[in-house]
Amino acid sequence: MTERRAGEGPAQRQVVAGLVAAPGLPLELAEDLADRLPGVMAARAPRVRWAFVVRPEPLVGTADIDVDLVRPARERLLAEGWELAICLTDLPVRVGRRPVTAFASRALGVGVVSVPAFGAVDLAERVLQAVLYLLDELAPDAASGPRQSPPPGPRRRSWRRRLLDSAVGSRDAPEQDSVRFVAAASVGNIRLLLGMVRANRPWRLMIGLSRVLVAAAGTAAFGLSSASLWWIGDAMSWPRLLAMDLVAALIICVTLIVGHRLWERPQVPAARERVTLVNLATALTVALGVLPLLAALLVVTTLCARAVLLQPVLGQQLGHPPRIGDYIGIASLVSALAVLGGALGAALETDVTVREAAYGYRAADGRAGHERRSGADGP
Repeated sequence: MTERRAGEGPAQRQVVAGLVAAPGLPLELAEDLADRLPGVMAARAPRVRWAFVVRPEPLVGTADIDVDLVRPARERLLAEGWELAICLTDLPVRVGRRPVTAFASRALGVGVVSVPAFGAVDLAERVLQAVLYLLDELAPDAASGPRQSPPPGPRRRSWRRRLLDSAVGSRDAPEQDSVRFVAAASVGNIRLLLGMVRANRPWRLMIGLSRVLVAAAGTAAFGLSSASLWWIGDAMSWPRLLAMDLVAALIICVTLIVGHRLWERPQVPAARERVTLVNLATALTVALGVLPLLAALLVVTTLCARAVLLQPVLGQQLGHPPRIGDYIGIASLVSALAVLGGALGAALETDVTVREAAYGYRAADGRAGHERRSGADGP
């Protein structure tokens, strides 16, 4: 990793800060921050030259072991001689039922940003705002250098700044040398859940499950050649066909979650709420990976049915001239059966393949999705 520096002109002081990030989305955000922060800090404190160094740290994203998020960043800080360090993790952190977006220890010179707490949209801007708040707490003199006087009269914050501040949450100082930013319980937990799903990157799930795709495609090809399925698809009502598609998607989701042990169980009663949140994120991740598979199969099967099933042949079997709705009905039934066939392929996938598709690099650490067991409810 290379250092990014900014700030032209004479500098009275140089501050070197480290961005310690978990592999995956937090590391991508850290790289973006390293590009943007020097310019932002140069505008805020022109007499201070900032240098930001990005370092990947798998330990702050490993969910299966007892880990203190502050310790790896502190060790990096001491080893590399930084003035302060900020850790970006994809693990959720909460105080009671309220998500913690960021916290800092002034005594240790370390701040932590919980990326999932900022939701799934406008993530880069929200994380940037949180890091700026942490820099103000960890190095108030260097982060808030001489500024121009504000113009006279009342100043109103823009709607974008209000949204960013709302995402970061309210400031709380539980101890003299520490500070944390806590989001509202209702909106914050919804945002945290969506952020956890975003960090899992569910769009990779369909691509990663090759055996599921092969099994589903083979079942769909067989189904289109069966005259019995033509009759059944033509006779079934649209609500029943839709229900079959949804049930098929539910079965393959359950197969993936249960068959590959993605569903977590709380080890202690106090962890019940945390594990429930993780399981909800897992269920949403798998559903968002499976539903596009069903939709894609439905579209492809409809096109294939329209191309392969000639109208005279199909009309002779159905007893009436086929309409476009008949083709869609047959394709819907075939797609539901194909997804059920794909459940067999899901069962044949290895645990590592499924976890890698659903959780990325954390598959190598075992059962993904756990929050850290030490201090997971708050700094």
